[in-house]
Amino acid sequence: MTRICICGGGNLGHVVAGFVASRQGFEVSLLTRQPEQWSQQLVIDTPDGSEIQAALAHISDAPKEIIPTADIVLLCLPGYAIHDTLLQIRDYLREGTAVGSVVSSTGFFFEAMKLMPAHTPLFGLQRVPFIARVKEYGHRAALLGYKESLSMAIERTLKREELRQRIEQMFNTPVSLVSNFYEVSLSNSNPLLHPARLYDLWGNWSQGNFSPSVPLFYEEWTEHAAELYITMDCELHQLLAVLPVSPESIPTVLDYYESTDARSLARKLRSIEAFKGIKAPMRKEKEGYVPDFNSRYFTEDFPYGLAVIRQLCIEHHINAPVIDKVYLWGIKHIQSHD
Repeated sequence: MTRICICGGGNLGHVVAGFVASRQGFEVSLLTRQPEQWSQQLVIDTPDGSEIQAALAHISDAPKEIIPTADIVLLCLPGYAIHDTLLQIRDYLREGTAVGSVVSSTGFFFEAMKLMPAHTPLFGLQRVPFIARVKEYGHRAALLGYKESLSMAIERTLKREELRQRIEQMFNTPVSLVSNFYEVSLSNSNPLLHPARLYDLWGNWSQGNFSPSVPLFYEEWTEHAAELYITMDCELHQLLAVLPVSPESIPTVLDYYESTDARSLARKLRSIEAFKGIKAPMRKEKEGYVPDFNSRYFTEDFPYGLAVIRQLCIEHHINAPVIDKVYLWGIKHIQSHD
């Protein structure tokens, strides 16, 4: 029996906890700030209309009650929560317990290498394994889409293959290892995808502007947003060329989405079934709708995902004017609405 501790009770925390707990050979506990709102029985709705029903072994907000018995600790957390959570759990880890993140573009490896004991194995996925949404907090969630395969980095252990196999079994998905943590930390997924669309929507927005309705984030994706995304991706790949990463580890967005230009990329993003119905982050005021600069589209992807890429561009003297423009725009609005 492999004992897993999931840290975090958001969309991914729900679906990962339920999915892994349903897998034979795994016992799952949950570390969450709101244990009183959780049932030990989780229901996960799947894309084919079936249900996954699973039982959690323990639910707590106290690391000392769960972490010491865990074989693997998996963070399903936004970037802003990673630093504090690592500090909370590190004194309770057994030697050899692996600590990882369900997605690494939040700066996980950079924080974990500073904060975790040197003997702690670290791992992180390049992209999230599921598209997930909470339906009833602590009780039910929807698994909206799977990845056909996963890429993962493992650091600070010689037992890389053993850990790779465990993660592959957890998610019932083929997992391949990349060369190093840069290859999963510098994703051109959400850290570029979301900011490009947000800038497209509100790059010229100012206080006092209101919208009568809320646009769909993906189904109304524009060619302008696609052009921004492609250009930011080109700047990222200039950075990757000077880092110790293999060329094939992070495909371009055009290759990943099987597109050839901005028009075909926009068409592809508009057509993805799992993205349908997702609205742009806005909040209602008396006069209409305004951008929600406190949503995780902003607070996650600018100060954590895009910030890491931009900082490395600066350190390695990579000219990235579009990344810089989009980043500074987003940070300005986040800070002014904090």
